[in-house]
Amino acid sequence: MARVRMPMDATAWYATRYEDVRELFADPRLIRPSISDWPSRPGQGDAEDGPRLVTIAELDGPRHAALRRALAQPFSSRSVRSHLPRIRRLAEHLLEAFQERGSPGDLVAGFTEPFPLVVMCDLVGIPFEDRDRFLPLLDAALGGMVTAEEGHRLTFLLGDYMAGLIARKRKRPGEDVLTRLIRAGDDGALTPDDVMAFGLSMLTVGFGISSFCLADSVHTLLHGPDQWAQLRDHRELMPGAVEECLRFMPVMNGTVILLATEDFDVHGQTIRTGDAVIPVPASANRDERVFADADRLDLRRTANGHLAFGRGTHNCLGAHLARAEVTVGLEALLDRFPRLHPAEGQEPLWDDESVTKSPLSLPVSW
Repeated sequence: MARVRMPMDATAWYATRYEDVRELFADPRLIRPSISDWPSRPGQGDAEDGPRLVTIAELDGPRHAALRRALAQPFSSRSVRSHLPRIRRLAEHLLEAFQERGSPGDLVAGFTEPFPLVVMCDLVGIPFEDRDRFLPLLDAALGGMVTAEEGHRLTFLLGDYMAGLIARKRKRPGEDVLTRLIRAGDDGALTPDDVMAFGLSMLTVGFGISSFCLADSVHTLLHGPDQWAQLRDHRELMPGAVEECLRFMPVMNGTVILLATEDFDVHGQTIRTGDAVIPVPASANRDERVFADADRLDLRRTANGHLAFGRGTHNCLGAHLARAEVTVGLEALLDRFPRLHPAEGQEPLWDDESVTKSPLSLPVSW
């Protein structure tokens, strides 16, 4: 447990060992903070001044719980399983177009980025054809070099887009999650802001984590010692291989911030009320005291209790969907391109500014 200072001048505890991260994720004394729980940065004014990109993570306890209850069924394991044939068809459609463009090709642009996006849009009810409108805003809003003024402008535009989409859904409801939540809001179970927070959550992280993990998984499998061939020839390894990819890839690299609601001790360190706690699953999943040969991707690893999706009340709501997207994505790629390999003389491009390390491009041949 390392004590650090956050940019908004708050004390934080950085937890990296598996035992600590696992324990802290499930501790009821730690909550996901809302924007108003943090002091503002110097020169930024009051925390409530101006529009904010409020997602599920920033909702307070009762509202957060109500929204999770409303989403429990559509994001359940059973519901996701029922969507698997549709998810596979979406993957095949994208890969057919990718193949037709010829070898070599950029697998990020052609598949690993649009695939989770189109699945999310299909399930949630966000029009995929609107992507040219909201993706540039998201890329800019989530970038590391945005001023407060620009951040407010981008947040307003994203909120304006989502408000317009919700209004359209009211007039023309569909068989999707967003329509379902709008009805729950009309019945008084949710507030309009809760519905807005869900929509913004889906835009910001609803497809990003799956996209990062899928791209990293393919990159690692292709550059490992015969790992692509091993998974191709032994499909019974797929369930365990997906869990191993989730353990191995640092897709949640210190991005979860919790807030202590009372004083308590962890291994001799006193966490005070109002302190932030940052469990780092990417580090916990490489803890050599828990995972043998932890820095190696082992497709035959068993008893894989990774923490990629958190734990307890801080478990990722979209975990089942993310697993399905990675599984279907790999299966579709293996079926269509059994001899997929890195394109000769072309190297992947990487975004060194992002806390999530995944390739911006992945040149492949087949």
